[in-house]
Amino acid sequence: MLQILNPEWLLTMQGAIRMETGLAVLLENDKIKAIEPLETLTQQHPQATVVHLPGEVLMPGLINTHAHAAMNLFRGIGDDLPLMRWLQERIWPLEAAMVSDEFVFDGTVLACAEMLAGGVTTFNDMYFFPAAAVRAAQAMGCRIAAGITTIEFPTAYASDAADYLSKGLEARDQFKGEANVHWSLAPHAPYTVSDATFKDVLKLADQLDLPIHLHLAETAHEVEDAVSRTGVRPVERLNQLGLINERLLAVHGVHLNESELALLALRGASLAHCPTSNLKLASGFAPVAQALEKGLNVGIGTDSAASNNKIDMFHETRLASLLAKGLSGKADDLPAATALHCATLGAAKAIGLDDLIGSVSIGKQADLISIRIAKDACTQPVGNLLSHLVYVADRTDVQSVWVAGSRVVENRQLRGRSSALSQETVLNRVPLWQTRFQDALGSI
Repeated sequence: MLQILNPEWLLTMQGAIRMETGLAVLLENDKIKAIEPLETLTQQHPQATVVHLPGEVLMPGLINTHAHAAMNLFRGIGDDLPLMRWLQERIWPLEAAMVSDEFVFDGTVLACAEMLAGGVTTFNDMYFFPAAAVRAAQAMGCRIAAGITTIEFPTAYASDAADYLSKGLEARDQFKGEANVHWSLAPHAPYTVSDATFKDVLKLADQLDLPIHLHLAETAHEVEDAVSRTGVRPVERLNQLGLINERLLAVHGVHLNESELALLALRGASLAHCPTSNLKLASGFAPVAQALEKGLNVGIGTDSAASNNKIDMFHETRLASLLAKGLSGKADDLPAATALHCATLGAAKAIGLDDLIGSVSIGKQADLISIRIAKDACTQPVGNLLSHLVYVADRTDVQSVWVAGSRVVENRQLRGRSSALSQETVLNRVPLWQTRFQDALGSI
């Protein structure tokens, strides 16, 4: 199938980051085939369907570098608690009581509906029952990088670290060959994963050529506790184990020091920055501007709806830019163009998919979004269209979304099966889960 997308402005995110006009994009099935003036493309491909996007910016889909998608069902149940109390008093007890294949499917459907409507075409997930998350993402038309989650203690999903890895690898084999399904190894965090398990993860990552996705240095308590138990900070421990390399995606990194940032950058690792979650759990302010100065690749993520409480990448990207300036005292830190890079091509690199997605480039997957530049009192005038996307536009301005060339959002509405599944989940499934929440909360 041939489609020609004809926007008013095009933001490719390749080379110099700037708005371009007078160009259209040819899609052939799931890939970007050509970028030329509309007249050239229509002459060369008269059979193609032309989609006109007047007053809209066409750009790469946003990539959520760190998510626990199924936890959309936990939205608002652990508010105003610091991380360890949040985990110990709310999340872990509720997960023990409720998490199942069914829970993960329904929660991921909700998350995909929210993300797609907000311009997110890919999310990097870490949670239990990954096969259920993959089925939900496929049903909703979203691209997923599913994590083979590993932790030492038993849950409803697995009994021990070896069981988590075995079941995760079995899920990966189940979806082998699915073009929109990608995988990582996802050991939860240094404080929940043993040295022996980390060694197993590293060996598997090398054998299977997979990224490693983990929480790292999220709170001051985590670092202090690690030093008291092991004698070294978490980064040094991972370094001794051989995990600080180009495969590593370190999530949060709020309490990374200067030498640790330099080490991560030198070894080609990436950082997933989740500004709202860091603030809401009172974890602190990640040194993102400093990380970028040292050459560390940075992607932006939302974390879960249980600690955010929105899965809104436009909000995260704006907040990331503003926090960087406020933390450093430099107004030119994390400018709009850099923030957009972190939400697209930087995020793609962080999850090992920059050869497939993250920019509007010939040969890449057609994961694209169009943003309406509204002509109203809230958004006009537009002094700089590039910065407008970061500092003014929000997820309600997303008009259309394509994943692998398939249009899954049109005129701000989910299409077809995605729409029906989302509506059925919200109207019928969520009330059932809310009843179960009340029962579970009463027993905690």
